[in-house]
Amino acid sequence: MATIKVLQNGPYQVEGDDVMAVDSSGAKYALAKRPFYLCRCGASKNKPFCDGTHAKIGFKAAEAAVPGAGGPSKD
Repeated sequence: MATIKVLQNGPYQVEGDDVMAVDSSGAKYALAKRPFYLCRCGASKNKPFCDGTHAKIGFKAAEAAVPGAGGPSKD
C-alpha cells in the first residue's frame, strides 16, 4: 500500500513498496530510496522531487483537507 502524507509547509512524503513515479509521457523515474518526497511549493530545481527549496523561500500551505474536495475518505 502507498501512503502520501502532506508535510507541514513542505513536500508530499510518499511511502510504500508498491508505488512508482511516472512522468506525463509514461517514463518511470528511478527511485533510489523510500520514502521519497514530491515538491509542493513549485520552486524545486529537481522537480517533481523536493530539494528543500520550500524552507528557503518560506513556503506556507494549508494542510487541512477541504470537505468535499476529494479529501480523506471515511474508510
